Amino acid sequence: MTSCLFVTGTDTGVGKTTVSCGLLARARAQGLMTAALKPVASGCQPTAGGLRNPDALALQQGAGIEMTYDEVNPVALEPAIAPHIALAEAGRIVTASQLASHCRSYLNRGLDLVLVEGAGGWRVPLSEHELYSQVPCLLQASVVLVVGMQLGCINHALLTAGAIAHDGLSLVGWVANSAGGAMPELDANIATLTQLLPAPCWGRIPCLQHPSGQDVAQHLLPPQDTWHQRPPRTPGSCM
Repeated sequence: MTSCLFVTGTDTGVGKTTVSCGLLARARAQGLMTAALKPVASGCQPTAGGLRNPDALALQQGAGIEMTYDEVNPVALEPAIAPHIALAEAGRIVTASQLASHCRSYLNRGLDLVLVEGAGGWRVPLSEHELYSQVPCLLQASVVLVVGMQLGCINHALLTAGAIAHDGLSLVGWVANSAGGAMPELDANIATLTQLLPAPCWGRIPCLQHPSGQDVAQHLLPPQDTWHQRPPRTPGSCM
């Protein structure tokens, strides 16, 4: 069975792509076939080939199969603003069902892992009527939470974990990422998160300068059977 892993974060800019590329590298090192998707990306740059997002390009490079840019990132938005605002300004309507359908097509290709990276945090709007979190709900994906290790992260992490549980999805792991630099009492904060979050810590990423997926993978220890299991969905309702 293909495993679908949705990577979210406690906020924007906490290192979702860094961790995603590390997870992809680790899965590839185990000989697994992987696809990587970032269905919606804002802050894209105009190029001769169209709008391109650095995070989506990193995922394209990290995927274990050949994928076109449009396959990785079907909705590319130029303004570096909240996706629902960028979509509204562009006069575009994108639904959670459409995004989930795009992702689901990769679940039917005999791959081992389809990794889907979110945009911003868990409760990011997609429109006036939908939240981006409805995409992993429709996919019944397992969720990995990237915690940006900075002041306030415990509150952000616990609120996000609560929202994921409320939506009926399984938080299978979390990663402590120190992309923002040294945090006072880092070990104590990680110990508190380890005690309070309802999922195991998959690793702690130090502050790395321009890390490759292989560099990050050395700091990640997800359970090997993660790629082959989909936890049962628990009762809940997607917002």
